[in-house]
Amino acid sequence: MNKTAIQSLPSGAADARRLAARLGLSLQEIALHRFPDGEIRVTVGHAASTTIIYAALDLPNDKLIALLFAAEALSRAGAARLVLVAPYLCYMRQDAAFGEGEAISQKAVGRLIAGLVDRVITVDAHLHRTPDIAAVFPGIAAENLSAMPAIANALRSAGIDPATVVAGPDAESRQWVSDLAGQLGLAHTVAQKIRRGDRSVEISFAEAALIAGRPVLLVDDIVSSGGTLIACAKALATAGATAADAVMTHALFPPDMAAAFAKAGIRSIRSTSSVPHPTNAIPLDELLAAALRSELSGATFPETTT
Repeated sequence: MNKTAIQSLPSGAADARRLAARLGLSLQEIALHRFPDGEIRVTVGHAASTTIIYAALDLPNDKLIALLFAAEALSRAGAARLVLVAPYLCYMRQDAAFGEGEAISQKAVGRLIAGLVDRVITVDAHLHRTPDIAAVFPGIAAENLSAMPAIANALRSAGIDPATVVAGPDAESRQWVSDLAGQLGLAHTVAQKIRRGDRSVEISFAEAALIAGRPVLLVDDIVSSGGTLIACAKALATAGATAADAVMTHALFPPDMAAAFAKAGIRSIRSTSSVPHPTNAIPLDELLAAALRSELSGATFPETTT
């Protein structure tokens, strides 16, 4: 039996292939078959002693079932250690019950995954009031990596106007905004956001004087419906920004939103490879490979960290 190998759900196979090549590991694609009644059959490849499962968990419901079945099959086939690489981690936003009878999806999904694998590696998990990813995955090792170094390197290589202001849509984005701005030596600010619903937000920038006459780079961890990004672009235009570009870790919005973004004044949109998307421009290969090298060396595995 091979010591370490990667297996991937089909949707992430291209990204997993690059990661496998960087690490010098074999890659097998997990086969999924859907029956007429909606149930799925999962067929894994040959199990390695340490099997890394690559699964970006966007559009997550079927993927969680596939992960459950794949973990069962791999463990039964002799895999002694399972490592989940989920560059995008689903169901993290619901970390509390905000109304009577609501399920806490973060807790439920965290416990499910913790019962399947020995280690989780993710990127910029959408943790609101959960300060440490250890609370999400009880009893196993987990790392919540930052995509900001990879984004900073990509922006630096492409060239960025030193007058650029890095901006975020709300207080929750400050951690990414300040990190990226610090790495690039740029000014930064965050907006005030009032959410009216899933697709309706109000955005305003208190530091309009900082923005006026300068290009702005909007930064966020996740863009899903796109409403916040559009509202930000309009607020930046009101504040006098000369241009607006956007970069994000996870692009979950429909690709046909590009026209609406352009109409709102967003000049360009770039995302990382955490989720396959037409805007992918920043690979996470080296970030993930660095986290996985301990699985190849036989070194002591890291404790749970943020």
